[in-house]
Amino acid sequence: MAMATARHILVDDEASCNDLKAQIEAGADFAVIAKQYSNCPSSAEGGDLGEFGPGMMVPEFDKVVFSAPVNTVQGPVKTQFGYHLLEVTSRTE
Repeated sequence: MAMATARHILVDDEASCNDLKAQIEAGADFAVIAKQYSNCPSSAEGGDLGEFGPGMMVPEFDKVVFSAPVNTVQGPVKTQFGYHLLEVTSRTE
């Protein structure tokens, strides 16, 4: 079974999500941004969600995590929780 590790940043609106993505693409550290801005409890760990398999996260999240290139920031991804920036840190097929 495929497994992935990922980290994310969760915010309330798409504009904030795009702003944070621009900061990261300009060289800001993903983990530092997650600790400062993410609404998820994972923010304490720099957004790290650990390892998980397909179906363990909401469908919108799963779709990106199991298809996006590793170590590339993806998003905004809208879910019922808000807007996410996602970065797959590893994946096994």
